[in-house]
Amino acid sequence: MSTSDLEQLEQWVPVGKVNGLFGVKGWIKVFSDTQPRENILTYSPWFLKRDGQWQEFKLLTGKAHGKGVIAHLDRCLDRDIAAELIGSEIAIKREQLPKAAPGEYYWSDLKGLKVINLESVELGHVVSMLETGANDVMVVLSNDGNDDDDELGKKGKQERLIPFVTGDTVHEVNLEQGFITVDWDADF
Repeated sequence: MSTSDLEQLEQWVPVGKVNGLFGVKGWIKVFSDTQPRENILTYSPWFLKRDGQWQEFKLLTGKAHGKGVIAHLDRCLDRDIAAELIGSEIAIKREQLPKAAPGEYYWSDLKGLKVINLESVELGHVVSMLETGANDVMVVLSNDGNDDDDELGKKGKQERLIPFVTGDTVHEVNLEQGFITVDWDADF
């Protein structure tokens, strides 16, 4: 991971994405990554990534709507302006998050961490997290294989789905040193 990638992870926490329009007065539909989904509305300002740059928007109001969230942002006065925001990633600054309780982690803090099993075999890095209902699951992409990536960046690499069950599968999470120790067979 490059220095700029690390700086990006340290400053910004993705919380959702603009995925549509609502009405004609500049409201947007939002896919929220927060749990519960309407928690995204507790943060302001939002930062939307447009043309590779983060732009600050103050959240004026919002609410849960159907399976998503709708919101109205400052400087978003009509449907045409709102349409320009569709597809924008929504993030907040890390300092806007409440401090996690001991033994609890934000998914964004786990992404990029090295995963090592009890036999000290490096299994790869956490690339994303999944919610399955029973427990969360780490998506771990191995570092081995051909360096020539395919269009998904996975050519020659092994993807592992490892349950994030503290004490059973996950033995240690060390955010400072950047690794997670798991009880997981390297051949699985």
